[in-house]
Amino acid sequence: SFHVKEDLVVSASLDQTVRVWDISGLRKKTVSPADDILRLPQMNSDLFGGGDAVVKYVLEGHDRGVNWAAFHPTLPLIVSGADDRQVKLWRMNDTKAWEVDTLRGHVNNVSCVMFHARQDIIVSNSEDKSIRVWDMSKRTGVQ
Repeated sequence: SFHVKEDLVVSASLDQTVRVWDISGLRKKTVSPADDILRLPQMNSDLFGGGDAVVKYVLEGHDRGVNWAAFHPTLPLIVSGADDRQVKLWRMNDTKAWEVDTLRGHVNNVSCVMFHARQDIIVSNSEDKSIRVWDMSKRTGVQ
């Protein structure tokens, strides 16, 4: 998912990590419709092949592949869900990111997890066929 204000992307990976990428290097590169179609292979290499997206943080803590990661809309937080049946809450600042808490309750792989845009809740769904709502301040299941 893309960060709302900063040039950051968060990714989930089957290598059990969550990565925060600094994509500010991509901002300098633009492709205009007037560019020659013959330059397309080079443009692809220019846009995606260089060191324009740089890993800022690697978050380790899940015991199985991570399926989803998302930024909080206003706070310096990340939430992730994985095949270890856990939802993890992470915090970040300018120099580091770290695990804050683990939310347990799903009995199968967590497929997707997101912060609510306006309420202090996290919503997750799982292959256990449930949707769980978590209170962010208490870090417990609401339903």
